[in-house]
Amino acid sequence: MASNTITVVGNLTRDPELRYTQSGKATVTVGIAVNRRYQVNGEWQEATTYMNVVAWDQLAENVAASLTKGTRVLVTGRLDVREYEAREGGKRTSVDIAADEIGPTLRWATVTVERTPPKGGGEGGGSAPRQAPRSGGAPSSAPANDGYYADEEPF
Repeated sequence: MASNTITVVGNLTRDPELRYTQSGKATVTVGIAVNRRYQVNGEWQEATTYMNVVAWDQLAENVAASLTKGTRVLVTGRLDVREYEAREGGKRTSVDIAADEIGPTLRWATVTVERTPPKGGGEGGGSAPRQAPRSGGAPSSAPANDGYYADEEPF
């Protein structure tokens, strides 16, 4: 079976544009610049590929609320090729990424994760919200000698 999955890392070229369809479904579009360095005859060359990324539903709303122009992100999705008529005439082709996942990279940044409540309940695969970390050094209810990681909270 053929697969059409792509993963890219790049920087957002513009702030997310959140819109809603007439039926109320959220969609967001962002631009991403993917840089590549390579050598030709011992000299470094750089090339940049610009792509549009489209996300839907809760992912779209989370992207719009969380990311801004310049943020380094990791995007996983599928390539979506579409043809359209240009304003000046003639057919054009656009290759977009229909995103399954979008998130900031942590190579040169830190983030604070805040879970959003699920909408509708139709999507499975989620887990129960994590409890806030204990404060004040309260002792754990686990035995002290319960193994190497006894002092850490479970997932």
